[in-house]
This record gives sequence, C-alpha cells and structure tokens, in this order.
Amino acid sequence: MQQEMVTVFEEYMKAQGTALSDDQIRLIGAAAVKRVVHRKQILLQAGETCRHKIFIPKGLLRMYRTGANGSEHILKFSTELTWITDGESYTHRTPSAYSIDAIEASEVLMWSRDCFDTLLNQIPALKAFSDQLISRNLYSSQNRLYKVISATPEEKYDDFINAYPGILLRVPLRMVASYLGVSVKTLTRIRQAQLQRSLK
Repeated sequence: MQQEMVTVFEEYMKAQGTALSDDQIRLIGAAAVKRVVHRKQILLQAGETCRHKIFIPKGLLRMYRTGANGSEHILKFSTELTWITDGESYTHRTPSAYSIDAIEASEVLMWSRDCFDTLLNQIPALKAFSDQLISRNLYSSQNRLYKVISATPEEKYDDFINAYPGILLRVPLRMVASYLGVSVKTLTRIRQAQLQRSLK
C-alpha cells in the first residue's frame, strides 16, 4: 500500500509540468512518511504547531476552526491529489488556530518541515513548484474570501459544486453548509430549487 501511495504521488508530480526529473520525484516521494488515517482522525489539533506538508493520494481531509460556541467553520476540503497544511503555522512555527482531520479513511504522504527544507535546498525545481502551489493557494483563498463577502448563497453553492465536483456524495450536508457559511435549512432549500429547475 505504501508503494501505491508513492506511485500515485510520482504520477501526480510528472503531470504537473515541472522541471523535476524522474529521479528527483522519486527522491521526494521516498522522503515522505506514509500514513493511513481513519475517519475523524486528527492530523493537526488547534493549538499545536503545524509541522508537516500533507499530500493526499487517496481520501478526503478538511481544515476547520472551532468557534467560541463550539461551532465548526470549514475553510477547506482537500480531496485526492491535493495538498493541505496550515501555511502560517508551518512557516512561522507558531501554534495553529485550525485543525485538520480526515472526513473518510485516507492515505497521506507527510513531509516534516526540516525534511522538506532539505529537499528544497537539494532540488531547486522543487522550490519553483512549491512557490507555484503557494501562489495558487493564495489566489484561491482570496477568491473564496471575495465570494464569502459578495456572493449570494446560490452563487456560493454553484461555486462549491464547480470547485469540488462529486464531493456532495462524500460530505455531510452540515459540513457543506459550514463551508458555505449558510444554515443547513438554507442549503437544503437551494438544493431543492436546483433539482426542480433541472427537472423542468
């Protein structure tokens, strides 16, 4: 199973159009810690320092923050072939305000900061790829913030469906509502309205 995880990672990296050689990609994959995580298993607890970059060959993770009243606010879902980390905590070695856990049984590759920094120093093309990922995530975060401020609930839902195709079959409605910043009741109404339109 561990070799399957690495193979998925290597195929993903080769498809990214980077300047990384096959040997360099193998080196990066071999340096990762391979883990199978159970549903609801926590990989980062709020208050801890985020010490890993995480790649998901298989499964589904989320990053969320818990409010003072105990309510969860989901910032991000991470499906297969995506990365997840708390960049601020990871970079500055400070306690994270967020938690990361598995929504379903998942397989992950994890690089500690020291390990990844060593790889960055050894492989300049990895730094270029990493910077590109960070830039892409920043753009995605800014776009999401704009949608939260300006979009209607219906527009937020449409954007979510486009960003995460097929995820509604894998994620409880309450989590989707949390991500969108709407009530479950509002989300149910939007979905029913869309279903009725599609049947006409």
